[in-house]
Amino acid sequence: MPAEPAVRAVGLAARYPGGGRFGPVDLVVRPGEYVLVLGPSGSGKSTLLRLLHGAVPRAIDAEVTGELTVAGRRVADHEIAELANLIGVVAQDPESGVCLSAVTDEVAFPLENLAVDPAAIGPAVGTALDRADATRLADRDTAELSGGELQRVALAAAVATEPRLLLLDEPTSMLDAAGVDAVRNAIAAARRGTGAACVLVEHRLDELTDDALELPDRWVVIDSDGLIRHDGPPDDLGTEALRDLVGQGCWLPIELELRAAFGLAGGLDDPVALEALLTATRPEPVEGPNHVPSPLPFDQLRDRRAVLRARNLSVGRGGRAVLSEVDLEVRPGEVTALVGANGSGKSTLLRCLAGLERPLAGRVDGPRPGLVFQNPEHQFAAATVAEELAFGLPPESSSRVDELLRRFGLTDLADRNPYRLSGGQQRRVSLAAMLLHDRPHLLADEPGFGLDRPATITMLRTLAETAATGRGVLFSSHDLRAVAGYADRVLVLGQGGLLADTTPLGLLRDEALLTRAGLRAPRLLHRLAAEPLDEAALRSVLTGLDAAALQERVSP
Repeated sequence: MPAEPAVRAVGLAARYPGGGRFGPVDLVVRPGEYVLVLGPSGSGKSTLLRLLHGAVPRAIDAEVTGELTVAGRRVADHEIAELANLIGVVAQDPESGVCLSAVTDEVAFPLENLAVDPAAIGPAVGTALDRADATRLADRDTAELSGGELQRVALAAAVATEPRLLLLDEPTSMLDAAGVDAVRNAIAAARRGTGAACVLVEHRLDELTDDALELPDRWVVIDSDGLIRHDGPPDDLGTEALRDLVGQGCWLPIELELRAAFGLAGGLDDPVALEALLTATRPEPVEGPNHVPSPLPFDQLRDRRAVLRARNLSVGRGGRAVLSEVDLEVRPGEVTALVGANGSGKSTLLRCLAGLERPLAGRVDGPRPGLVFQNPEHQFAAATVAEELAFGLPPESSSRVDELLRRFGLTDLADRNPYRLSGGQQRRVSLAAMLLHDRPHLLADEPGFGLDRPATITMLRTLAETAATGRGVLFSSHDLRAVAGYADRVLVLGQGGLLADTTPLGLLRDEALLTRAGLRAPRLLHRLAAEPLDEAALRSVLTGLDAAALQERVSP
């Protein structure tokens, strides 16, 4: 008899009370199968995973139709806890799933719920932490962890029970190089050890795979209407299909991205493809659905030229110093990136610069900046998207609100509750709302987290154009490609302090600095750093690829 499918869905669909829908879709996933789910922001990728483990509709209200079974068990007939022995989940926002204060208790929690022999729990927790490269976090309090560190703990908890189905929603979004390796190794161990099927939503494909050929076995592409457009091996996709995927907002490995952009199949090792890449330039902005106009002027600000400075600054969590003796400047008219390994203090530093946390020592001088949180819902204060953008503004700002709704593709969502949006949509709302407040400096904590390709490009262009108006911009990111394409300066954190104030190309060409900071350049950036390029040429290549992704005209 053939093995029971890990997942069998027939006519599966969900409709949310406040709007938004997914499906209907038909899907079968076999034991041991490795499935990558792609699609634009708001297409329903996270909804699919939540349907598979019962969170929709058990915890998140929605009307669900169709049939769904996991390992032969009908999901509609079981509570979420009753499926816990079959399914391991890493949610898009790991903070939302944390239950306990101690890391080891958090990883042990699913084992205790399944009444595992107490004598076996300790060794199982140790194995799970090791697979997630989180052993060093074993004695920590979850409240003190960074977003990336929480992702490692969530991964450990998900694999601890050796599930038959592993669901991972953007598991590397906030992870450093070692964390990305841990995700890849955990997936391999789950498939090898228990024959688990893995369903993955992810865009950092170049970093998740060792080489261009090591891709998930099967791609399921969901379009903006929540329907499956492609289900099969990536090798079945021709150039036009790849261009369509990019146009739908999907991230692709660099070899497939070059095929989509230039119709060339050789990848980075093909001299013709490499030459096409090196001569790509960003076109002049044109009006159209992907056009991002310059931010609204803020000439009325008297302190627009003010510098935001930190002097001898020490910051920490729970009384424990994370960064010490930091001196830095956020200067008007510049985009500065903040990079470093998980737990290096990026989020804590941003909160301190924004005046939301007191420093342990030192001082911050300059006008108070605006901050876009790593978790957008933490700053929401209104019941609709339009009201969120208008919150705290005078009534005469309505035209500016409408302009930002249009610019960020939020017009159709204006009457929706921001808490009911996808993670990527929530991030667009939070960035648009903060821009409306005309602060002389804008800080953004992982602003690309949860965004599809067009939304990421829109966000990065907006940051650059915000700096062009005279504001200072400082954003944290694990995406070195975004940093290299849009930042003027890079602040590198590591080993308890500020390791360097450098440029994108300077960072990419300094292997010792990358190693000290726990960073690793993806293959594209590693290859470009070996070419005789200057900063402007590097930016031109990367923004040229972004223009091609938006199907704008690219000329050599």
